[in-house]
Amino acid sequence: MPRKTIHRLIPNMTAILEKPSLHWLKSLIKDPNLLHINRHSVSLGVYIGIFSAFLPLPGQTFIAIWMCFWLGANLPIAAVVIWISNPITMPPMFYLTYQLGSVLLGTEALDFTIALTWQWFINVGTQIILPLAVGSLLSGILLATSGYFLVLQLWRWKVVQNWERRNIERIELKRQTVAQDQ
Repeated sequence: MPRKTIHRLIPNMTAILEKPSLHWLKSLIKDPNLLHINRHSVSLGVYIGIFSAFLPLPGQTFIAIWMCFWLGANLPIAAVVIWISNPITMPPMFYLTYQLGSVLLGTEALDFTIALTWQWFINVGTQIILPLAVGSLLSGILLATSGYFLVLQLWRWKVVQNWERRNIERIELKRQTVAQDQ
């Protein structure tokens, strides 16, 4: 089952929460979907992780955690998936979402270089924020929805595959017992 595969990939959260330093989190986690692996919570965790990864905001992880608590999604899955936006992938992601937002809004994309100063942010940043936000939200929603349905389909495929394998094993076992009886 997909559950077994996912259990091998992510750490055991109940064992992690047994640590004395994280004991205060135990009372916060009342929804069983936050840590349990089932089709609904995992696919929703993937959705939240991808959507949050495309938000051009600091604290994407905190937004994803809040959304997992609010919607009852798998928290470790969302925390892992959110790292598709990391220091290496973030510049091209946000550049492409900025370009998409510029096209959608009908504005001309600026040629700019980033200087991390308040003056640059006041002059150029305000012109970039709206196209970046529009492109990021649209990309986040579309890719997160695709990821959600992909996980649902992969989960269903794996369950059907396991069911067919067990069915073949049952038929083979039945043939063997009939052959032994004769």
